[in-house]
Amino acid sequence: MHFPCQILCGDRSTRNAFIASLFLTLCSISSAQSSDFEDSSAKYQTTYNWQKHSSFTSPYAGQNSLSSSAEKMYTFSTTAHWGTRIWQGGELYFNPELASGIPFSTNLVGLGGFTNGEITRAAGSTPKPYVQRLFVRQTWNQGGGSEKIDADFNQMAGTVDKNRFVLTVGNFSTLDVFDDNTYAKDPRTQFMNWGNWTYAAFDYAADARGFGWGFAGELYQDDWVFRFGRMTGPSVPNGLPVDFAIGKHYGDQAEVEHAHDLNGQPGKIRVLAFRNKAVLASFNDATAYLRANPGTDQQAIFNVRSDEKIKYGLGVNLEQSINKDVGFFLRAMKTDGRTETMAFTEVDGSFSSGFLFKGNLWGRTNDTVGLSMMQNQLSSDRRKYLEAGGISFFIGDGTLRYKPETIFEGFYSLGLSKSIWLTGDYQRIQNPAYNASRGPVNVFAVRFHAEF
Repeated sequence: MHFPCQILCGDRSTRNAFIASLFLTLCSISSAQSSDFEDSSAKYQTTYNWQKHSSFTSPYAGQNSLSSSAEKMYTFSTTAHWGTRIWQGGELYFNPELASGIPFSTNLVGLGGFTNGEITRAAGSTPKPYVQRLFVRQTWNQGGGSEKIDADFNQMAGTVDKNRFVLTVGNFSTLDVFDDNTYAKDPRTQFMNWGNWTYAAFDYAADARGFGWGFAGELYQDDWVFRFGRMTGPSVPNGLPVDFAIGKHYGDQAEVEHAHDLNGQPGKIRVLAFRNKAVLASFNDATAYLRANPGTDQQAIFNVRSDEKIKYGLGVNLEQSINKDVGFFLRAMKTDGRTETMAFTEVDGSFSSGFLFKGNLWGRTNDTVGLSMMQNQLSSDRRKYLEAGGISFFIGDGTLRYKPETIFEGFYSLGLSKSIWLTGDYQRIQNPAYNASRGPVNVFAVRFHAEF
């Protein structure tokens, strides 16, 4: 136990040498894994994401405002994805991860749609190890013909029945099972903004890093998939400690997926509903507190968390192949918006849509271009609280001239090899944190990603 602590807590050159040697060792081990059927799996990834936003117009700012001065941020992560078959139809997966990073404005504040999907795992400039996932997946085959499963992260190559039931139990992310999308899912390889790799309004139950404990079931029947699950949330909203009272406080979700062909091209549509139960503050209660106690702490939501409350939402997710090299995606979700955010970001209604273009179109097989537009909205209850000067977990400028937060994102991913990519990304954010008095914000990013 003392050896890794000495390395990780030592000087920077020691840490960097250790990280580099560890990564090279893991890569050499995993390179030998390749078959149509795997009894075990060992895959690895590393990602470095550097971002900068330029200075922008800001006649005023509050406690949770994005700094209007030019800033830089970064995230680094390296992850091992280990799996083994433990019995008939049973698989065990374990993912240790090492992560570090510094967000804009020192703290993660000032936006609804944050610009880097890795930032939730960052915990300062010193890389810190933690267990990301530890779960069991059990598959019961039910006929209907067979289909091949390709090797991937937390997925071993093999064959399963087209009709089957899959149960996942343990420590994982809700997004490992729900809200998949071929063209907008992975912030390490595709779009970076939070509103592009899931619904920004999906307040899915998780700790501050995005993971939790629970279960999820998936029933595959021909062109349909039915999913349901329950996950633990944080002990306090957006906190890292987990509330293990899963029978009392939890996040439930259910999803229906249908696969189809449109003009001979494959596509899928998904409808997802979620329902959270937790000790949360009502925005109406928080606004009333502010008005009854002028000049007091503007974070009134912390003073009115007294009862268990329900939060719910409904969303639709579409992916559609235009041809073999162009894909389209769309997500839209609406929540009730009466309570503070439990575990994700501060959005009550979200929309995102865009296209992904494969480099085959211009003779670069491993390259990808992505273009998207997003719009995030707030409920009337949350707006009134912010207009009264309230501060919530991520946003709060002291007052609010409300307009929806609108974000453009475009990226070019350059394939240096079949397993290494260098990506340039640009995001333009109108009305950051829903405030028409501030912005726009221009964000530029460079991302290095390798997987083996």
